[in-house]
Amino acid sequence: MTSASSTVEVDLSHLDQVLAKFPKPGSSDVIPLLQAVQESYGYLPKEVLERLSQRTRIPLTQIYGVATFYSQFSLEPRGKYTVRVCRGTACHVRGGKKVQVAVHQQLGISEGENSADMRFTFETVGCLGACALAPLIMVGRTYYGKMTPGKTRTMLAEYAKA
Repeated sequence: MTSASSTVEVDLSHLDQVLAKFPKPGSSDVIPLLQAVQESYGYLPKEVLERLSQRTRIPLTQIYGVATFYSQFSLEPRGKYTVRVCRGTACHVRGGKKVQVAVHQQLGISEGENSADMRFTFETVGCLGACALAPLIMVGRTYYGKMTPGKTRTMLAEYAKA
């Protein structure tokens, strides 16, 4: 995945805002803490996770264990919009590969990459769980069903303007 330069400094003050929502964070709060950190930063920066471990006394190994186990978390910078194309059986049979190619062509990036302007991250997933709507794309938390290459290009052009 395309990532930001490692020389970019991360503003740790956002972590204070996240921790303010958790009066006495403990080990059982790791998932909600990581969700809040990712919501604030767009991903899970190493420096923030280290500070989170220090501030909460949750072992860094436990934090990384959760962050790397669940696919919802990213340790690398991500685009403003995550575009997920389903490659499950129903989507595949109904033309999902053509939709995937349309995303690649429209955004100019391959699976697992970010656009240069950090507007988009492109992923494929095994199943989005809405087979009746195949082929399916998910942008952020919004599902787009019965997609065609043309509908895909139009939809992505709208996100590019947003």
